[in-house]
Amino acid sequence: MPGEDTWNVLLPDKIHEVGPEYIKDFVSFTSISEYGKSESELIPHIQKYDAVILRTAELTEKVINKADNLKIIAKHGAGLDNVDINVASENNIVVCNTPGMNSRAVAEHAVTLIMATRRNLLLADKNVRYGEWAETRSDWERFRRSEIHGDVLGLLAFGSIAREVANIALSLGMECVTYDPYISDEDLPSGINRVDNQTELFKRSDVVSVHVPLTEETHHSIGINEFRALGPDGIIINTARGGVIDENDLITALREQVIMGAGLDVLEQEPPSENNPLLQSKKTIITPHCGGISLEATYNMGLEASKNVKKVYEGELPDSTVNRDKINVHLG
Repeated sequence: MPGEDTWNVLLPDKIHEVGPEYIKDFVSFTSISEYGKSESELIPHIQKYDAVILRTAELTEKVINKADNLKIIAKHGAGLDNVDINVASENNIVVCNTPGMNSRAVAEHAVTLIMATRRNLLLADKNVRYGEWAETRSDWERFRRSEIHGDVLGLLAFGSIAREVANIALSLGMECVTYDPYISDEDLPSGINRVDNQTELFKRSDVVSVHVPLTEETHHSIGINEFRALGPDGIIINTARGGVIDENDLITALREQVIMGAGLDVLEQEPPSENNPLLQSKKTIITPHCGGISLEATYNMGLEASKNVKKVYEGELPDSTVNRDKINVHLG
């Protein structure tokens, strides 16, 4: 049972029980579902908490500046675009994540989207359900697509998820190229070729899979010029963040047959509005930002995020602290 040194920890609405179980000896828990995820809902309560384990809620400047007792923001996942890291650093709050814990899950999802988009599986499934069995040559033409064996897969960034995607793709007989200016040649494994810029990546590739974080630099960095470089047989896959792709340009590219299709696990607005044209396109397969939610990944992320909370409680900085050079905290 928690004792005198109990920490109050705000949890996501859904987290694997292994996480809370790991730190239950010194923690009193509250689920974010008791308040809600919006800024206005969090501000009246956030000052109570010593730690936040975060999934999809946004910790804005206003929320963090009201978090007088907060010591650590532990992301349940890798992406930190929903945390104002600069403001957290100004308030000497440790910000850390769980990189690599869901890499295999996201990678498998990305490859599934590649194959499903290429073979037009969503339309094929709908046709069968609505009684439109492919019996004639014209029916077959809608589903006759090339195999991915021998295709060039372009990986935009080459972090832990992209590495897993490459491993799977190479085993399927694809060729892999990448553009990542932050990775040295020595860090590229055998079988992965580098290109010099993003445009060249799209020109070289039959399929491009996006793995960059959402930053000011990457926001809308993929648009109509990239789609034209990819070409009419090309496919774009995004399991990273929706804002990396200019959705208006993507809608145009799909409507005007600039590219063949798109497999998307992320969108700029989540959930999307009912009138988002991407939802009506027969050339898209869209999933609800679930790529990293495998049984194994949720276990690993929940446990790792809780381990990070425990480290700070015990006076240590987690290895995955992203703002260690910007905070002035005396631990240990």
